[in-house]
Amino acid sequence: MKVHEYQAKQLFAAYGVPVPNGRVATTPHEAREIALELGGASVVKAQIHAGGRGKGGGIKLAANADEAEAAAKQVIGMTLVTPQTGPEGRLVRSVLVEEQTPVERELYLAALIDNSTGFPVLMGSSAGGMEIEEVAATNPEAIHRVQIDPAAGFQPYQGRQLAFALGLTGDLLRPAVTLMADLYRFFVEKDCSLAEINPLVVTKDNRILALDAKLNFDDNAAFRHPDILALRDKDEEDPLEVRAQEEGISNYVKLDGNIGCVVNGAGLAMATMDAIKLAGGEPANFLDIATANDPQRVVNALGIITSDPNVKAILINIFGGMARVDVIAEGIIKANEELKLNVPIVARLAGTNLEEGVRMLEASSVHCERAEDLGEAARKAVAAAGAAQ
Repeated sequence: MKVHEYQAKQLFAAYGVPVPNGRVATTPHEAREIALELGGASVVKAQIHAGGRGKGGGIKLAANADEAEAAAKQVIGMTLVTPQTGPEGRLVRSVLVEEQTPVERELYLAALIDNSTGFPVLMGSSAGGMEIEEVAATNPEAIHRVQIDPAAGFQPYQGRQLAFALGLTGDLLRPAVTLMADLYRFFVEKDCSLAEINPLVVTKDNRILALDAKLNFDDNAAFRHPDILALRDKDEEDPLEVRAQEEGISNYVKLDGNIGCVVNGAGLAMATMDAIKLAGGEPANFLDIATANDPQRVVNALGIITSDPNVKAILINIFGGMARVDVIAEGIIKANEELKLNVPIVARLAGTNLEEGVRMLEASSVHCERAEDLGEAARKAVAAAGAAQ
C-alpha cells in the first residue's frame, strides 16, 4: 500500500523527521489560503502515487498567494503523465502547498529491505534528487548501505558511518544521526517495505529537511495499522485490483499482456506466467485463488479477468493442493452462465476429484480446451490468444 506525499510527511513529522511547513489543498482557493499562512514563496505539488511529477508539469513554484492559486488551478484536475504513470497518466485531485526551501545540497536516504539478505538497510547517496536506479546504473560508488541487525536495531555508530559517507559532518552530524534513527524506528514500527526521502536536503541555513517522502507499507501487516489503512486512496489504485480485494481475491495484480491466468498458489502462478512467456505470450495478470473450494470465488476471478479488455484467452491452471477440481469446474460453469464467457479457455487440471470435475465440464456448454501439462497449456493459450486478435 502507498500513500500520498503529504500523508507521508505527516507521518514522518509525528516521528520527529523534519519536513517543510505545508498542507494539502483540494481547491485553488484552499491553496491560496495555505500560501497566505506560509507568508512567502511556496511550491505547489501534485499529489498522485507516482514519481517524476516535476517532469510532467505537476510541481510549480509560486512567489505569492496569487501565484499559488493560479498554479493550483493549473494542476488540480489535470491528467499528469510521468515515467511512472504510463501514457494514460493520473488525474490530480489535490496539491501539497508548502514553503519554498533554500537548498544547499540534495541527498538521498531510504530504509528498505535488502532482498538478498532479508535484513533491513539504510541506504544513502550524495546524488539526491535523481532516480536511485539511474544513480545505481551510472554512479554506483555514490550509493552507501548500512545493514541493520533487526535484533540489535539501529545503532548510532551506523548513523555516523552513513552520515560521514554523505558529507554530513560538523553541526549536521548529530541531527543527521537523529533523523536516521527516527526514520528507521518509523520503518519498523509501521511495517514499511520502503521509507524513502528523495531529496533529503541541507538548507542554506544549515538545516536538514525531508523535501520529498515516499512510503510503501507491507499489505500483510495492514491489519496491525488501522491508522495507515485509513489513508488509503483507492482512486490511485487499479480499479480491477480494488475490485478483486473487495471480492475476496487479495492476490491479483493486473499486467499488460493478453492471457488471463487463474491459478491455485502463488508459486504456481509465477511458474504459469513464466511458461506463458516461454511460449511467446504475455500474461495479463497474476491471480492466485488459493484454496478456492468456493465456486463463487472462481466466478469472481473470471469476472475480474474478463473485465480487462486486453484479455484474449484464459489459462486455468489447477494443480494439486487442497483445491477440489469439481468445485473449480462448478465455478467455471457458473461463470459461463452468469458472465457469458466469450474468450477461449485452456485448462490444465490435476488434483482432488479430477474425474468428476472433467465430467462436469464435458457435460456443460463451456468451451474449454484441456491440456495435460503446463507447457502444453501455455502453448495452447498463446495460440488461442493469437487467433483471437
